[in-house]
Amino acid sequence: MAAEKVHIVGIGDDGVEGMTAQARRLVESADILVGPQSCGPLLPDALRPRLQPAGNLEELVERIEAGGAKRIVVLASGDPLFYGTARYVCAKLGKDRFEVVPHVSSMQLAFARVKESWEEAFLANLSGQSIERVVDRVRGSDTVGLFTSEQWPPAAVARALLDEGVDQFQAYVCENLGSPDERVTQGSLADIAKESFGPLNVMILVRKARAAAKPGQAGTRLFGNPDECFLQSRPKRGLLTPAEVRSMALAEMSLTPTSVVWDVGAGSGSVGLEAARIAQQGTVHAIEMDPDDHQLIRENARLFGVANLNPVLGRAPEAWEAIPDPDAIYVGGSGREASMLVERAWERLKPGGRLVTACNSIENLAAVHALLRSRSGDAAYWMVNVARGVEQLDRIRFEAINPTFLIAATKPG
Repeated sequence: MAAEKVHIVGIGDDGVEGMTAQARRLVESADILVGPQSCGPLLPDALRPRLQPAGNLEELVERIEAGGAKRIVVLASGDPLFYGTARYVCAKLGKDRFEVVPHVSSMQLAFARVKESWEEAFLANLSGQSIERVVDRVRGSDTVGLFTSEQWPPAAVARALLDEGVDQFQAYVCENLGSPDERVTQGSLADIAKESFGPLNVMILVRKARAAAKPGQAGTRLFGNPDECFLQSRPKRGLLTPAEVRSMALAEMSLTPTSVVWDVGAGSGSVGLEAARIAQQGTVHAIEMDPDDHQLIRENARLFGVANLNPVLGRAPEAWEAIPDPDAIYVGGSGREASMLVERAWERLKPGGRLVTACNSIENLAAVHALLRSRSGDAAYWMVNVARGVEQLDRIRFEAINPTFLIAATKPG
């Protein structure tokens, strides 16, 4: 005779009352209920004696094994397969032994409470998770859902994000979801960092809508403007050419007031925009194949008040066939086609013109080095390592940006 299936049933803070009829029948007919001690208050008085508390996952498996042929129901918070117990016990004892009956997870409830979609959100459980990895993922996300932990409660998470310069999120802390004392707290990360919360909570982060730059912020400098002055599709380290690298690249391009410039793989257009400020009587063609980034180049040009920048939508080299030969070229990006683009761009560069490219990998550096060494006698190479000072309480610490290999060469006359 086949062994009785063990049912893993999700339960919320509203207890048995919030379960579906099927889930409630399974719980009421069980000989043994296994789950954390916190499930006790969620059960009716008649069912509490059947609860065998399990303090950890190993003890949970032991109680299931000891139950023999009895009808066993495992109680798990929310959806047992969403950062829950089901994955662990199925891996230990085999999937065929279990049936899973989910409840709405606290993560789903939290997103519902703040009326935000979680389709593309970065989701993480901070129990046993590296906070450095989480902060790095949050930095490049628009929406975030976090199961906090005893070590990383909401206030500590907010402080960790602020310490890393991440402050562009509206934060929500959703406590005791589904229970009578449910509470949702909304505020900036600085606000959340000052508060204390109950242990049963989910933290939601939503990137603030882009705001217009403060008067005088965008375009104040001729070049080397801070990275945050530029609108970006998904702000994340490594995608925008950092201000320090950008400044060095522009200096090596030897621009004049009348230069014709190509910015190949322009992204959000930071290099091209600042080149246009230098070559005010010339023209900069910013070539980008991503439609969203192409639109951002237009928006950034308006933001900086630049009128001599021409955003070109298309894939290089086909996209530059109809535009004038340049006096200077900047080739950005880190794709496998970097050396091919440099070679094709070099063919169009005017004699005496300068080509500058940035590489993020040794492989691209080697390929471009071999190419330019065979075509120019003055090719020069730099590895740019920059660490930015960050105020932390009464101290300064330095945060490194990704190393960049910068290459520049003049086309012989």
